[in-house]
Amino acid sequence: MFGSLVRRHSAAARPARAVLAILLLASTAPALAQSAPADGEARLRKVEAEVRALQRQVFPGSDGKFFTPEVTSGAVRPQPAGVPASTPMSDLLTRMESVEAQIARLTAQNEETANRVAQMEAKLAALTPPPAPVAAAVADPAPTAPTLVAAPVAAPAPALVKPVAAVTPVKEAPVKAGAAPKPVVPAKPTAQRLAAVQKVEKPATGNAADDEYTYGFRLYDAKFYPEAQQQLRLYVDKYPRDSKISFGRNLLGKAFLDDGKPRDAGAWFVQNYQSDRKGARAADSLLNLAEAMRQLKDTSRACIALAEFGEVYPVEAAGRLKAQFASLRGAVKCD
Repeated sequence: MFGSLVRRHSAAARPARAVLAILLLASTAPALAQSAPADGEARLRKVEAEVRALQRQVFPGSDGKFFTPEVTSGAVRPQPAGVPASTPMSDLLTRMESVEAQIARLTAQNEETANRVAQMEAKLAALTPPPAPVAAAVADPAPTAPTLVAAPVAAPAPALVKPVAAVTPVKEAPVKAGAAPKPVVPAKPTAQRLAAVQKVEKPATGNAADDEYTYGFRLYDAKFYPEAQQQLRLYVDKYPRDSKISFGRNLLGKAFLDDGKPRDAGAWFVQNYQSDRKGARAADSLLNLAEAMRQLKDTSRACIALAEFGEVYPVEAAGRLKAQFASLRGAVKCD
């Protein structure tokens, strides 16, 4: 037991001896500093550093009695949050490229739209029926426009507006070349027709535009086509901005078509389609135009109208006007 204590004391004494040796060396530092001040100062600092390092090895601990380490491992600086993934210049270039791509897409869409509008205008120009030749009209004049004939005065019916006077188409005799045309004398309508027209009531709801259109529709529905033409023309000219104007122009064309005047009907159908292609009866007018051209035996324009209808109004072609569209395509042989 005593031997082990001796060994322990010897082991602990070795570092102490080393400390004493170093202290001895340190005691000689002033003498060396007098001979070589600069070199001695450096050597002294080195010895002191070695003494502190040795003392940390002999007496480890951090309770304040001994030296603390002079060299410590550097702490890792945390990365600040929100560091941008790219530079502001790269972000600006990316945004400029995005804007340029959008401008390119808009330019392409604008060019496509302008091309489609040009094509549709060309098709509509081809659809417009040409005016009748003047020479042919002089040699064999067509029936003149219907002329109003005053109806006999009668006591007004209660709560009703007087109906429009009956209209009777008048035929003219052929005019010889060089002779002045004679004034047209309207034929007197029969009493039976006057009485039938007067039975068609004109509504008086307080909405003047709607009353005029409704009265024209009633005349057309009663198959008084010349009277319906006159009444609907009055409505179209007087109320061009009415909510039912698309109905009125289309019905006016149908009144001419059912009266055996496909050329006059075609002009009204074209006007209704061109005035407002999104109108309530614009699609009907385009399809009715094909029928008018078919009756005029103008197969080319009829086919153009049918193709335009199928392209512009695919919903109506597959829905409300499907039967009429299919019937016309079967009647007109298009290439």
